[in-house]
Amino acid sequence: MAASRPPPSAAALRAFATVARLGSTARAALAVNLTQSAVSKQILSLEHHLGTVLFDRSPLGLKLTEAGAIYLPYAEAALEQMERGARRLAERSAIARPIRLHMVAIAGERWLMARFPAFAEAHPGVDVQFTNYVSESETEEPDIEIAHGVPPWPGKEAHFLFGRDVALVAAPSLIERMGGFRRAADIQKMTLLQHYQMPAFWAEFTEAHDLRGAVPEHTVRYGYYSVITSAAVAGLGLALAPRCYVADELASGALVNPLGLGFTSATGCWLTRPLDQPPRPGLDAFIAWLRAEAESFDAATRAPPPYV
Repeated sequence: MAASRPPPSAAALRAFATVARLGSTARAALAVNLTQSAVSKQILSLEHHLGTVLFDRSPLGLKLTEAGAIYLPYAEAALEQMERGARRLAERSAIARPIRLHMVAIAGERWLMARFPAFAEAHPGVDVQFTNYVSESETEEPDIEIAHGVPPWPGKEAHFLFGRDVALVAAPSLIERMGGFRRAADIQKMTLLQHYQMPAFWAEFTEAHDLRGAVPEHTVRYGYYSVITSAAVAGLGLALAPRCYVADELASGALVNPLGLGFTSATGCWLTRPLDQPPRPGLDAFIAWLRAEAESFDAATRAPPPYV
């Protein structure tokens, strides 16, 4: 039994198909980014491999022989199969590469972590890494980020998630200890628990409730909403917090929303990604899921009337 010959190279097949389409080794050389001599050598190599002449050569150009016309669709099909296989491998690589997600801690604590197992179960091949990607040697940009702020972010596209509905909250024991809360101006008599990255909340609250120029009796600043929430539950002061982050405490009665006071902030929680980011099936699926979950979460925790 004769040993089977190895198949011709992809370069030879590509040169052959391109010359057949363009009718010239010179034009084919430009199309495949080779020299004319290299293209001619690939054609001769393929003819030698097949044991037949594929082109009639004349001063007017190259024309397929009968054998060349028979072989051309098989060469084109082989090239298409190789390209399709390369695309499948690229897609597999894109899915397998970890997604680098950076987010504000409270978004993970109060929203994402409880929901993420559903995504992980539906997409077992998608690896999401929750990290700030800071090491001693380098800092990597995340693939996507969940951040508080106001768009635009230069070089990034942004999608609103939730967090623009801000509520005034306090422990019932604090309200009782301070003799009640009868009007918005009463906030000036109390300690304000403020996130150090959200100093504008006070100005937005006073603007919404016609208290321009008012100041709280005392302000204590914190770096994390989880700590602000704990401090408010402990009765250490009033807090202005996105309602979605204190929804559980409001539902349980650990915190109350005096007089339903609150406002719609310019600041919210947004999902950002680089504008020049190439498509990635796993990443695109994760982003679509995040946005759908956020829409449901925002609707469920949105402030009722009489929010301004």
